[in-house]
Amino acid sequence: MMTHAAYDCDVLVIGGGIVGLSTAYALQRAAPGTRVTVLEKERGPARHQTGRNSGVIHSGIYYRPGSLKARYALRGSAELADFCAEHSIAHATTGKLIVATDRSELPRLHSLVQRGREHGLPVRELGPAQIAEYEPEVRGLAAIRVGTTGVCDFTAVAARLAAEVTAAGGVVRYGAEVVAVDRRPWGVAVRTAEGLVVRARTLVNCAGLHCDRVARLAGDDPGVRIVPFRGEYYELARPELVRGLVYPVPDPAFPFLGVHLTRGFDGSVHVGPNAVPALAREGYGWPVVRPGELLSTLSWPGTWQIARRHWRYGAGEVHRSLSKSAFTRAVRRLLPGVREEDLRPSPSGVRAQAVLKDGTLVDDFLIREAPHTVHVLNAPSPAATASLPIGREVARRALRRAQETGWRPPAVESGHCV
Repeated sequence: MMTHAAYDCDVLVIGGGIVGLSTAYALQRAAPGTRVTVLEKERGPARHQTGRNSGVIHSGIYYRPGSLKARYALRGSAELADFCAEHSIAHATTGKLIVATDRSELPRLHSLVQRGREHGLPVRELGPAQIAEYEPEVRGLAAIRVGTTGVCDFTAVAARLAAEVTAAGGVVRYGAEVVAVDRRPWGVAVRTAEGLVVRARTLVNCAGLHCDRVARLAGDDPGVRIVPFRGEYYELARPELVRGLVYPVPDPAFPFLGVHLTRGFDGSVHVGPNAVPALAREGYGWPVVRPGELLSTLSWPGTWQIARRHWRYGAGEVHRSLSKSAFTRAVRRLLPGVREEDLRPSPSGVRAQAVLKDGTLVDDFLIREAPHTVHVLNAPSPAATASLPIGREVARRALRRAQETGWRPPAVESGHCV
């Protein structure tokens, strides 16, 4: 067994998005003195899913009671608002409307009312005239208002978490892409593209778009493949058309919430996202193609099952991606007054969606363990909202794994990781 001094840190976290950083933050709060290192391949935090979403603090209304998404979003939304207030990070609790524009959507809207009440959320049912009181330019047959939804600057949250980690003695290394993982009886050693080797008792995989690849590097079969879906956004040139947050009624067959209207903390209004297949894990536009990653997606049987089951839905999303006028028509279902020239292109995001071999889209957060490792294999929306409770759960598992090496959390100990 290796000595304490031979380890470079106790827990090594791969991934500097909001989930990886909240895990590192939770580790240090749960067990002060724990030596923590975070390795992030980009030159700063929150460069992918965390920094490329709509900035919404979700209430939890969509998620099945008892699921991790429901439990952690309900808890996390309140905790995140408190964290933002404590650290002077831009945020606001705005509430949102979920609007039915077709009679076929009314039963689903009613189901959301029931689910919201099960969760204990403040849900108010609205008719057309009441919709207009909140959003004069929005049209619908009926709606519900959820009072606890908000917006915040998730990139600033991630940066604050990173600062808290380093202030507590941890290390966050940027530009450190992990290319090899060597699991031994005493723990784990990883090597970065630049040749840095880090030895730890426990590895936490929060690599987001690349989490399945990191799991395979560690010698584990994740049982899922990350299939990337790009979400494309526009910014509204006339932000006065929208006062707050407006969502369509979601289709329960898909994990996507549909094109929605989001007034951010800075007053801008974003429209989107759609959901189209990305041709690379970080494929933020159609021209971005990485043949190896595309082959990985196409060689997964689940990809073809998705295509077979949902080709009509997918074709519509691709059409709206390639045709601005088609996208505009979709937005007009909620916002009739919008014009094509009102929509200005805005940066896209990519959702890291875990897919089973049979084509099932993993609907909940997915955390799996193996010797000396904890893998976060599915953490799309609402993971940013739920990041603080997710981080605590992953930290709890990581500390338990670290103790299997004979280590015990120190009371309070100075010292830094590599």
